[in-house]
Amino acid sequence: MAFMEVDFSSEVLGMNCQANVIIPQSRAGVGVEGATAPTSAYPVLWLLHGASDDHTIWSRFTSIERYVSSMNLAVVMPAAHLSAYINMVHGLRYFDFFTEELPVIMGEFFPISSKREDNYVAGLSMGGNGALTLGLGRPDVYSAIGCFSAGNFNMRLGNRTVINPRKSGKASRDLAVYGVEDRAQLLGNPAYDCFAKAEAAIKSGAPLPRIFHCCGTEDFLYENASETAAWFRKHPQFSYEFHEAPGVHNWKFWDEWVQIFLKWLLPSEVKPAT
Repeated sequence: MAFMEVDFSSEVLGMNCQANVIIPQSRAGVGVEGATAPTSAYPVLWLLHGASDDHTIWSRFTSIERYVSSMNLAVVMPAAHLSAYINMVHGLRYFDFFTEELPVIMGEFFPISSKREDNYVAGLSMGGNGALTLGLGRPDVYSAIGCFSAGNFNMRLGNRTVINPRKSGKASRDLAVYGVEDRAQLLGNPAYDCFAKAEAAIKSGAPLPRIFHCCGTEDFLYENASETAAWFRKHPQFSYEFHEAPGVHNWKFWDEWVQIFLKWLLPSEVKPAT
């Protein structure tokens, strides 16, 4: 595999950005099996980080490069900061950046496919919600979604409202990102609510992305993930599966489940990691 740290300029965000990129290579090195054959356009997994993390985190805390070494799969791990992968109310247009500009920029740099059937998006926590946000908001761009330890964030959980105490400077991050302190107010708003995006995708009649969803049973977002799973089970138009297993909100869980996700994503390409 080839691993690259990429700094580039975004016109949509109006600033320089970062991404870590893995590109298949037939000569993978000692102890790692390389890709079976070079190609002019590799399928690509857009792998998203969580709210406490950055674009380096997947390569630092998992063996993602080793896991995909034989799969003929490119992986792009971009920085999103605390954007929630949306067009922020008081901030930058990250949804447009991820769905429109970033694929074009990366396609100029690397031999990755622009075909819908070759583009997949996955992430953990904020990135898991981000994968649902991007994949359901633009089902014409992505054919598969992986959501780890997250769900539809814009919902009311029992009698508890969804208020994020994380601060951005002196302001609430939710107020900066969503324009509200209580994200439950956004239910039904297609700009932010993943359920509203999914309903719009169904009504469009276009092909829907298949969805892989997992969460640890001791995770503080387990209730959120479970209610999201219940919603999708009522909408059989989606090819959707939910997995729960013992685990908390940590890298032990995500390192294990990203491997399971890759086998689900491209079962014919996966070989045991060496």
